[in-house]
Amino acid sequence: MIYDIHHVTTYEYGSPVKFAHCALRLSPIDLPGQTVIATAMTIDPAPAQSVERVSFFGNRVTSITIATEHSDLIVTVDTAIDVDRGSAPQADATAPFEAVREEAFDSASLDKASPAHFLHPSRYVPRFAPAADYARTSFSPARPVLEGAIELMQRIRADFKYDTKATQVSTPISEAFQKRRGVCQDFAHIMIAALRGLGLPAAYVSGYIRTIPPPGKKRLQGADAMHAWVSLWCGAEIGWVDLDPTNSMLIGNDHIVLAKGRDYADISPVAGIILGTREQDVDVEVDVIPREETVEA
Repeated sequence: MIYDIHHVTTYEYGSPVKFAHCALRLSPIDLPGQTVIATAMTIDPAPAQSVERVSFFGNRVTSITIATEHSDLIVTVDTAIDVDRGSAPQADATAPFEAVREEAFDSASLDKASPAHFLHPSRYVPRFAPAADYARTSFSPARPVLEGAIELMQRIRADFKYDTKATQVSTPISEAFQKRRGVCQDFAHIMIAALRGLGLPAAYVSGYIRTIPPPGKKRLQGADAMHAWVSLWCGAEIGWVDLDPTNSMLIGNDHIVLAKGRDYADISPVAGIILGTREQDVDVEVDVIPREETVEA
């Protein structure tokens, strides 16, 4: 499946900003089952300096410096990407979670895909015993690791309510867990805390998910959204498997990976410093359009 993705992020400031230095993580990456065909980023106002690099975890980062006074910052990214993932492994055929845990802690590798980086607390995913206790219900002794993770994912979908007003980016997982409310970022962080609490390596993934309109209805422009989910290491033989607790599904060809890290702090789409007002409004519009829809239109 080839997608054309149009992503516009607009910052409106309460008063003019004289200087901005930002790190943008808005360019999708190549992965097994996902190939970037072309991507282009437009920034208004044009930066005085723009440098692209690849982060430790393999994410594309564009660092920009804007030295002219501005009241708005508009970042537009257009990407063509081919997504063709294979079938997920049979959940009941994966290794017992205790064996995966031991294998992860025995890992001697420190490359970007090593499970060692995703075992321990991180900025947005501290050690949180209630989440680990919540997970244990799904991980009876010797249970296959992916089978237990799928059940945990399904329980989060059933027990937690999607509520865009319940939390903010900075809301700690303890508050979202207590409220049983939040958004995809909260559900991903809670599931990661739960898995790590059992000694299982879990990563945070940001990206897009294609929305499919009801039968007979046209897809609304800008209706697609940025999304977040979880990647679980299931042992060296199988590797990483991605699960979406917000929608209770293993990811397939409707998900597009933008970046991967230990938690949101590693892969926030826009981060940096500005000299000026603290007041700002942010608007994000995303269109994820299958290439055949573009041709038919």
